[in-house]
Amino acid sequence: MVVEDGYPISEVAARFQCSWPTVKRWVDRYLDGDRSMRDRSSRPHTMPAKTAPVVTKRLVSLGLRLREGPVQLAARCGVAPSTAHRILVRCRVNRLAHVDRATGEPVRRYEHPHPGSMIHVDVKKLGNIPDGGGWRYVGRQQGRRNRAATLDKTKNRQSNPKMGHAFVHTVIDDHSRVGYAEVHDDERAATAVAVLRRAVAWFTLRGVTVERVLSDNGSAYRSFLWRDRCAELGITPKRTRPYRPQTNGRVERFPRTMADGWAYARHYDSEEARRAALPAWLHAYNHHRPHSACESQPPFNRLTNVPGQYTVVEVVSPGSFETDAITKRAEYARAGIPAYLLVDVRGPRPTVVLFDRIVDGAYATPDTDGTAATLRIGDHTIPLLATDLVDPDTSGTTTPPD
Repeated sequence: MVVEDGYPISEVAARFQCSWPTVKRWVDRYLDGDRSMRDRSSRPHTMPAKTAPVVTKRLVSLGLRLREGPVQLAARCGVAPSTAHRILVRCRVNRLAHVDRATGEPVRRYEHPHPGSMIHVDVKKLGNIPDGGGWRYVGRQQGRRNRAATLDKTKNRQSNPKMGHAFVHTVIDDHSRVGYAEVHDDERAATAVAVLRRAVAWFTLRGVTVERVLSDNGSAYRSFLWRDRCAELGITPKRTRPYRPQTNGRVERFPRTMADGWAYARHYDSEEARRAALPAWLHAYNHHRPHSACESQPPFNRLTNVPGQYTVVEVVSPGSFETDAITKRAEYARAGIPAYLLVDVRGPRPTVVLFDRIVDGAYATPDTDGTAATLRIGDHTIPLLATDLVDPDTSGTTTPPD
């Protein structure tokens, strides 16, 4: 307005409710050729008193290695504490939570883009619980008595029963944090491979295709058997660097969560009682327990197209109902989808067929008269009429329900 229309600076300032020096400054910038008129950084072009790069590098290096605060680092580097704090903030290492406790390096977090892109596997060794309960709940003295009274255990050199160990094989999906676990008496390669096979099948039934598996450098995961079974399942095996558990941190942290919520959460009268309680805790962890990495939602909320959450409604072509029905029944039965709806529009009136019972991997004979079906989704039942699934204004075409 000032340059092109000739309005006075004071009138333009009053029109846009700003001071006249502000308008003058923008006019000068426009006359100098700055046509973009974007906000510029207020940082000065030159900073003679800026901390030298050598001092900045030394301060950050000492902070990562010694894990000291800005006051101590300032004394070591000969700068003011406020300067040291500002440098640490700029380099994002001002808090100890931002660096790894063991190595002092900045924490690098990652997450794969979709479920099944990578799963983490590991084994946690727990001491078996003697009959009557372990020392954590009954005390040391009673715990020794329970241990001595436990039958069918070999003796050590001190004539005390060897309780042995429970090896918890755990599997965690990198993206969703959905967990799978089994308890066994060993951690050999054959056991680890069997757990992997069952875990992959478990994830497949929930709509997750496993692509990679990340493990540590345990003997089971370095075996040829593990390599061959991963190739057979179409999975790429990967291992962490030696003595670098941070890379596999999701499954390294999971045993601690498991110990707090299941293994040592309450008093168990025997090892069998503790193992029997694992499936219920896993269900609560996957379906109900809020997870901080999932925006305080259960891990299962990150899975999509989980069988059991949806009912497939399929409208087959009028000319090939028998062929389509057989093909679809086999396809969805293999996928584990519990309910499958077919609509036949060949006759004078539409008929509906609901397959909702899978027996030995195939759908059982449906129980319906063809005019209606009842969907069972969880604890709810939804009656559906065949006429509700067909557009009455168009012959031979169907409209599935929303």
